[in-house]
Amino acid sequence: MEIQDVYELIAADRQAVDGVIIKRLHSEVVLINQISHYIINSGGKRLRPVLLLLSARAFGYEGTDHHELAAVVEFIHTATLLHDDVVDGSEMRRGKETANNVWGNEASVLVGDFLYSRAFQMMVGVNNMQVMQILSEATNTIAEGEVKQLLNVHNADLGEAGYLDVIRSKTAKLFESSARLGAVLSGRSEQEQQALADYGMHLGIAFQLIDDALDYSSSSEDLGKNIGDDLAEGKPTLPLIHVINNGTPEQATLVREALEQGGLDHIDEIKSAIESVGAIAYTSRSAQAEADKAIDALAILEPSPYKEALIALAHFAVQRSH
Repeated sequence: MEIQDVYELIAADRQAVDGVIIKRLHSEVVLINQISHYIINSGGKRLRPVLLLLSARAFGYEGTDHHELAAVVEFIHTATLLHDDVVDGSEMRRGKETANNVWGNEASVLVGDFLYSRAFQMMVGVNNMQVMQILSEATNTIAEGEVKQLLNVHNADLGEAGYLDVIRSKTAKLFESSARLGAVLSGRSEQEQQALADYGMHLGIAFQLIDDALDYSSSSEDLGKNIGDDLAEGKPTLPLIHVINNGTPEQATLVREALEQGGLDHIDEIKSAIESVGAIAYTSRSAQAEADKAIDALAILEPSPYKEALIALAHFAVQRSH
């Protein structure tokens, strides 16, 4: 099953979610409408809502709360993007100017706050305490992950385990929660909920690891952002960590100094070092291992097109070029 088949399988659900998003984005404040619509409609993959929809359908869910919660996780994700771009000083995302570059940091932060608070209004409306618990914990964990990442900017001593801890909180937690929520809405057992949560967690890690690899192996046009942004911001990611751990002393020193100082003065030499030590291949293998674990976690599901779609998502996460 190809990724377009996945989206087609849940086309009606996705259309319903779009309707919820449009309705719930409305505000009497014009600037909120402008910025929130700009970022929501900027061409993202919406993997987290898709994950929730597929999980619910895989368990035979027939209600409509999955539409509301799919919009909730997209709002939470979008709020983190708005805040991330301010913290990172980013100028480009998904091939477009970032909201902070168009409207300024102050407006972006405040609209991110609006999306967070609107998401909590919506999850209260579902009237399910477990849903509230899962999403409130996820939001808190993501915030902790953001702070962990901030603390490790320019930290050339961050090891692989420390880096995985950051992305497990910052990126994979919302994948985990999205997948679990489909099982929760369907009234499934704790074992089934945990299996889908495990699937989402491993999928999220795989997705982020491929993002790390693409930052040095793709093009700005394909990626939708500037190549080497992480290095310019002094963020240690797995390809760089692998060079520090496995490159020559000269290569390790080059990457260390680049991380500690930030900037792209030696980007060509660093890309050569990444290639020479096989850091992209290593990162891709690590991502594939996570995707395999994600697929293994789906053994608990009965065969269905939705299970096949979840498997296809794991393959897409590691095979994509942007």
